[in-house]
Amino acid sequence: MQKRIAVADDLAFMRLILRQIVEKEGHIVVGEASNGLEAVSLCRKTLPDLLFLDIAMPVIDGLRALERIRTLCPSVSVIMCSGLGEQDLIVRAIQLGARDFVTKPFREERIVSAMRKALCY
Repeated sequence: MQKRIAVADDLAFMRLILRQIVEKEGHIVVGEASNGLEAVSLCRKTLPDLLFLDIAMPVIDGLRALERIRTLCPSVSVIMCSGLGEQDLIVRAIQLGARDFVTKPFREERIVSAMRKALCY
């Protein structure tokens, strides 16, 4: 079943990689955001089933965006993405309600696995 997925990352090529993986899995990308504030707005407007959310972004970072999204759009599943891979950020993201955490550079199999888990199929 096709799901609605949003992608938030400040780097256009990372959004492109995620879009390609999502579409290859048969889902639709309902929008993209290049900063944390845009990600919050995108979720409010499109109510995706899943959001890929980068941690290190301008305006507001991914963790602050996640806090707002959990409050405004509690039904949206969120997978955090980061090249940082720091344990404390992973723990904080999970505490704030992220379903999973993937590190950059992305491995397609890991993205697909996290997506399937978050979408419960």
